[in-house]
Amino acid sequence: MEMMELGSSGEQIPRIGYGTWMHLGDAATIQRALALDAGFIDTAESYDTERYVGEAVRGNRDAYFLATKVSPNHFAFDQIIAAAERSLKELDTSIIDLYQLHWPSDSVPIEETMGAMAKLVADGKVRHVGVSNFSVDQLRDAEQALGAGRVVTNQIKFSLLDHEFADEVVPYCRDHGVTIMSYSPLEEGAFQARIKERPRLATTIDAIAAEWQKTRAQVLLNWVLHEPNVMSIPRTNRVERVDENCGASGWRLTDAQHAALADAAGEARTRRWWRS
Repeated sequence: MEMMELGSSGEQIPRIGYGTWMHLGDAATIQRALALDAGFIDTAESYDTERYVGEAVRGNRDAYFLATKVSPNHFAFDQIIAAAERSLKELDTSIIDLYQLHWPSDSVPIEETMGAMAKLVADGKVRHVGVSNFSVDQLRDAEQALGAGRVVTNQIKFSLLDHEFADEVVPYCRDHGVTIMSYSPLEEGAFQARIKERPRLATTIDAIAAEWQKTRAQVLLNWVLHEPNVMSIPRTNRVERVDENCGASGWRLTDAQHAALADAAGEARTRRWWRS
């Protein structure tokens, strides 16, 4: 497994992790991820999967990197502290490795929210702070509120078929020492249908997959990993898919192949729920 730095923290994390949205509770997939050096596990209070993660890592907690997220309806100072305590209990751990703001709030000042995050770090309940679905301007505000270099991640939708939002965010994060966590890189499992709709993309991706002796999924994952500050957290409930996903690490598309895939994919406008 290829490793990378978490933000500017000096800590190393895997380029491929494991997302638990719609996780069905089978510990085998999470434990297989660790066996493949992909023990970066991402969850959220809104996923209702934290308890499954806690059960899966029990007895081997220190081998994993646990990331979870707090929802915007809990962004007030006291609410974040309480939400973190609930997540700690659900995860059956004494500390959260990465605590993230799930998406921006229009109702709670970011200064208040980040004040609570800073307290959680100071109290030893959280190791690192991240955000999710933040635009460049929103990320700047978060960084100013928390302090330079302390926001280590921005988790965003980023895939070959959906990267308009990422096209602005990724370069900013690269230049400011923030790691991008790419979610839904395989279009929530719908990538095969999306590729079928684009015959030129199907031809291009199959030729590149054959050259590297990789699958379509592995090529799509490697496409997002082409950016040096990006790691990805594909989700799956099948052990064999964990192996396939991890096989996207340790090799690199050429610049020409990366560009050819983007050209063949065509329009990649982002239409997501967190944007107006």
